[in-house]
Amino acid sequence: MGLEGRVAIVTGGGRGIGRGIVACLARDGADVAINYRRSEPDALETKALVAACGRRGEIYQADVSSWDDCKALVEAVLRDFGRIDILINNAGIASRGQTIYDTDPAEMERVVRNHAFGAFYMSKLVLEAMRTQPRGDIIMISSVAAVTLNANGSPYNMGKAALEALAQTLAKEERDNGIRVNVVAPGLVESEMGRRLARATTGAENLRDLDDTAPFGFICQPEDVGNAVAFLCSEGGRYITNEVIHVSGGAFDTASTRTRARRGQ
Repeated sequence: MGLEGRVAIVTGGGRGIGRGIVACLARDGADVAINYRRSEPDALETKALVAACGRRGEIYQADVSSWDDCKALVEAVLRDFGRIDILINNAGIASRGQTIYDTDPAEMERVVRNHAFGAFYMSKLVLEAMRTQPRGDIIMISSVAAVTLNANGSPYNMGKAALEALAQTLAKEERDNGIRVNVVAPGLVESEMGRRLARATTGAENLRDLDDTAPFGFICQPEDVGNAVAFLCSEGGRYITNEVIHVSGGAFDTASTRTRARRGQ
């Protein structure tokens, strides 16, 4: 699945799912621009993983919920690497697990802006460069939450649902320009956000304590998400666009889950 000669931006790439995606892209030959918001030490560790693969990695601090930050990020990557072939819209934040009645409107705006506005900003900004090349790939990292739509998570649910709507619209608009747009939607993943979610819903302090109840006997790892992303960006994924790939070990059935959600079950 060679990605040699291609340059990728991964937002929220310093840790968690983002780090797994960066590692898989670099393993398959891509150079990677690693965006982070707060933790430079984490981003530097991820950069070291890229170097260990013999690829070039650079780190860039930016808040994807800011148009100005996104614009500066894309300009810096183009200046440093000369091109952008792949954009992974991965940066995300969790909501606080409250009912709609109890949710602060500021939280709703913050979460939706991060997931949906950030992906819109970044996608819009890379299109000019991608359109000049034979192929471009934009991958949105969503969640099974966009299907399950569980209670006490309206900001996150809405952010991911909007992200998927953006992807489907963009895929139709950019197909004639050689740009593939797809969604990768994980379930529970061993990451900081995943650990917080598991602690809140099951009381588990160690996510690996849930391995026996997970599909295939283990909790999804960031590299499992990264492998799906790398495939979609590879020659093997050249005829795939406007698709949602669930990386959940088959833990839920999409059609029946949508039916239950409509019924409020």
